Amino acid sequence: MRERQRHLSALVRRVDAATPPDRDRAVDALRAFAILGVVGGHWLVTALVSQGGALRGASPLQHMPWLAPISWVFQTLAVFFLVGGHVAAKSHASARERGIGYGAWLAARLGRLFRPVAAVLGLWAAVAAGLVVSGADPATVHALVKLALSPLWFLLVFAALTAATPLVRRLNPLWPLAVVLHVDLIRFGFGGPAWLGWVNLAAGWLVPYTLGAAWARGELTRRSGAVLLVGGAAATAGLILWAGYPASMVGVPGEAVSNLNPPTLAAVAFGLAQCGLALLLRDPLSRWMRRPAAWTAVALANLSAMTVFLWHQTALMAVTALGLLAGSRLPGLHTVPDGLGWVLARIAWLPVFALGLAVCWAAFGTYEQGGRGKSRGGSLVVGAAGRGGAKAKAVRRA
Repeated sequence: MRERQRHLSALVRRVDAATPPDRDRAVDALRAFAILGVVGGHWLVTALVSQGGALRGASPLQHMPWLAPISWVFQTLAVFFLVGGHVAAKSHASARERGIGYGAWLAARLGRLFRPVAAVLGLWAAVAAGLVVSGADPATVHALVKLALSPLWFLLVFAALTAATPLVRRLNPLWPLAVVLHVDLIRFGFGGPAWLGWVNLAAGWLVPYTLGAAWARGELTRRSGAVLLVGGAAATAGLILWAGYPASMVGVPGEAVSNLNPPTLAAVAFGLAQCGLALLLRDPLSRWMRRPAAWTAVALANLSAMTVFLWHQTALMAVTALGLLAGSRLPGLHTVPDGLGWVLARIAWLPVFALGLAVCWAAFGTYEQGGRGKSRGGSLVVGAAGRGGAKAKAVRRA
């Protein structure tokens, strides 16, 4: 035990020493919290119910609408796009100063984003083929594959906005916000076509992305954060209470309207409130990140952010499948999410999902790092943190 503590203490010191002095650790903390929020939210509100030998997707929000506040805590995508716009705008400006062309800059930005995708697609192509050949229920195959690959929509939108950074990094966030407002007005106020809502898939996430770019230019202050938080929260409450928008900030099976798929004005207003809170938390987070142990945890989470994001649904499904193989329908795992008992049971399953995700990380984490070497135990991150030149590169890439 003491030997392990010494190794951990040495790792903490190395990661802290490897971090460039000008690194904005608070931004990294916000990105880590955003990813973990999405993962935690999916694990809490995504259920695979076993019925008649088949699995179908369900959500506790269907049966217990009073749980909607859970989605307010864990639907953190706006913060991720805020951080993404902030980092991309700074990175592009720095690349131009150093004479790096747009193509090289974009390839570097998107490389790590998409490296782990091939492993996910390959594994699930094999799993889907195996299920079909074995005669599995088509509805089950569809539910599993849809759940496993659902994170990819986010990557495609994020990649598109990243590619458009030179065009949008000085765009006023009010312009895409106006697009979202008019799209919803036409859809819901004048009975426009439902497909028009997909315009908001770009415009809706462009709002926090361009806010991040404005933040990188130094145009957002703590006062801006307070205005965004109060204004966004008030607008969200008004839209839910008086304009008929759903209270849940994630999609709920069976609901006629989803705030997230595609994003609605309520989701964008809620995202503005989240961005405001993120701006207000920057200084406290900066102080917290001066603690080497806290910073090491955030740095390591950032190094594996895409692996965690892409594989967390697979981890949930693997645990669910193993439970079925045991021959029983386990509470909180295979049962209908229609009561508080299910919620308590699901919370108890979260450490098991985390263990499954750790297995996925050990197996596929090297894809995110581009296969740059392996250390004992398969931990590329720890190995990078323990080597002189490589440790600085690993932290800078986070």
